[in-house]
Amino acid sequence: MKLLVVIAFVAYVASAVWGNFVNIRSIQENGEQKIENKIEEAVAPLREKIRDLEKSFIQKYPPVKFLSEKDRKRILITGGAGFVGSHLTDKLMMDGHEVTVVDNFFTGRKRNVEHWIGHENFELINHDVVEPLYIEVDQIYHLASPASPPNYMYNPIKTLKTNTIGTLNMLGLAKRVGARLLLASTSEVYGDPEVHPQSEDYWGHVNPIGPRACYDEGKRVAETMCYAYMKQEGVEVRVARIFNTFGPRMHMNDGRVVSNFILQALQGEPLTVYGSGSQTRAFQYVSDLVNGLVALMNSNVSSPVNLGNPEEHTILEFAQLIKNLVGSGSEIQFLSEAQDDPQRRKPDIQKAKLMLGWEPVVPLEEGLNKAIHYFRKELEYQANNQYIPKPKPARIKKGRTRHN
Repeated sequence: MKLLVVIAFVAYVASAVWGNFVNIRSIQENGEQKIENKIEEAVAPLREKIRDLEKSFIQKYPPVKFLSEKDRKRILITGGAGFVGSHLTDKLMMDGHEVTVVDNFFTGRKRNVEHWIGHENFELINHDVVEPLYIEVDQIYHLASPASPPNYMYNPIKTLKTNTIGTLNMLGLAKRVGARLLLASTSEVYGDPEVHPQSEDYWGHVNPIGPRACYDEGKRVAETMCYAYMKQEGVEVRVARIFNTFGPRMHMNDGRVVSNFILQALQGEPLTVYGSGSQTRAFQYVSDLVNGLVALMNSNVSSPVNLGNPEEHTILEFAQLIKNLVGSGSEIQFLSEAQDDPQRRKPDIQKAKLMLGWEPVVPLEEGLNKAIHYFRKELEYQANNQYIPKPKPARIKKGRTRHN
């Protein structure tokens, strides 16, 4: 009997203990579940952010053609992060070539080519062409040089070095690796011309000691170097004399006619015309120029070729046209004329038409509307603090010693 009582008591105690254990276990599991739920609630947004970040790192590139090894070229573009250079980069990349951009970012911006960074056919090198470059390439587009008056007059010695020593370095590279070199020369080699329109056989009217001489004479001697290397060393050279060009990715504060007028009109400021405004210019859209550069590079034409739009406009007409396209109420303000400012500029492009089958096709107003849209967006980004504001105006800083 006692044994039965003991067994019953033990069974009762065991039952009670087990029941308490089950209850404690249940409470513990419920507690753990609640903790897990709270952790999941906290972590879920973080997981979502990580997924978003992973998606953002998957670069989407513009469409690129596939070229076989025999057709794909290794192409170097000096100054490739600049205004014209970045558009040339776009075309050559989309055509399927391997492109290496070299830029010291004096006037170029990484932002102009960032949409290609990471692509297997693209490489960006921060390098100054005044220093030698050792690389294996098939073609060299030598565009490196500041091209607007405020920029090239900001440091004239540096401008001269880029166009002389830099050109020598690129010609030396072309000689070593057997590459073809295209020099981006300029209509400024004609100076303030006494012949109108300007054809390639005109020798020019340039002031060798004026404020623009660092650029004008720098490009003239660069052309001389190209033909010296061609005659003495057998280097294949192409020379493009580029006339006024405009389009997206121009610096807003580069001091050129188009960027000045568009920016002033968009901001409601007076449009500044230097002199009477009767000076003439011929403006081409950047895509036309890029097509001309590629056509010239791949042609058999070794002598200089003008690339520009023969449609001539006065500066005053141009100011009024931009005012109308922007819909601005800005006034036109006349300032004193700049020294050595060419009075007439119009390319004779018969050579390009006959030998390259090239001529501009983008109407002036269509190109201007695209440039205005770009500048308007840039101002919106700046207002919303979405990127660093426009570059500082190019000017000589007083009290600073320059080492060149």
